[in-house]
Amino acid sequence: MVAMIKPTAFDQARTRQITFAQLQTLIAITEAGSLVAAAEALNMTPAALTARVKGLEEAVGVTLFARTPSGLRLNAAGEVALGHISTIERAVTSMLEAMEDLRSGRGGRLSVAVVSTAKYFAPRLIAAFVAEHPKLELKFLIGNRDETMALLRAQDADVALAGRPPADLAVEKALIGPHPYVIIAPPNHRLAGRPGLKREALAGEAFLFREAGSGTRSLFDYFLGDTAVRQAQPGIELGSNETIKQAVMAGLGVALISAHTIAAEIADGRLVTLDIEGLPITRQWYVVHRADRPLSPAARAFQDFARRRGAEFLPKT
Repeated sequence: MVAMIKPTAFDQARTRQITFAQLQTLIAITEAGSLVAAAEALNMTPAALTARVKGLEEAVGVTLFARTPSGLRLNAAGEVALGHISTIERAVTSMLEAMEDLRSGRGGRLSVAVVSTAKYFAPRLIAAFVAEHPKLELKFLIGNRDETMALLRAQDADVALAGRPPADLAVEKALIGPHPYVIIAPPNHRLAGRPGLKREALAGEAFLFREAGSGTRSLFDYFLGDTAVRQAQPGIELGSNETIKQAVMAGLGVALISAHTIAAEIADGRLVTLDIEGLPITRQWYVVHRADRPLSPAARAFQDFARRRGAEFLPKT
């Protein structure tokens, strides 16, 4: 086990006595070649500069300059001090750059929670944002709507990508773009290709459901209302859009689903959408954050980016 050596009270007192201005004085004299020239460069009187040098030497406990006929010259201790001062300058410069990155949103940490349906565009959106902010440390979390909103409530996520903000949490939201929902079926379904169908045409139809707590499930319950349908697999709720798509293609039933999840299957002819009155249902995609918590610069930068360019990454429908 490595023992941690703490500075003594004497060391701490001497550290507090040293100022950054004193350290800059040593550099200025070294670069100018004389105390008078350094005082002029620093817009100080020679007497004030001499007092500053004396204060630095008293703080470190050794002399740092040799007094020669041609002026002040660093001695061995001064050369050692100069090396450390250069390290301090680099550290301060690095700190200031890091602070500017944090202030501007180019750096820092950002946690983005994403509802699972958004995974068909969110990774490309986030990748484009990170490409413009390479110093950012980003955490990307995916879950259903309930899980995503729980992360926002617990402040484990700075912002969330979602289609329906929570009703029990005060949030602010920025619009990304439209989010349509449709009913999908296999190409050989009895209703495929029939135009202008009434909602009653779905009566008795076998439906595949997302799990309780998902945004799609809530929208399904809202859309069907009192239309009597049956569950394709009683007692079974499917936890992902991919599983639902595969089940529909296999002929196990139809499903209400985000149009952003099925672009490839529609293009390949593996799925069709049913022409039902009231469809598509168009919701919106938002970047959401808690109203009672100010956004960090990084989160603000992400929100602005998503609002400005987010629609570019939405799947074509």
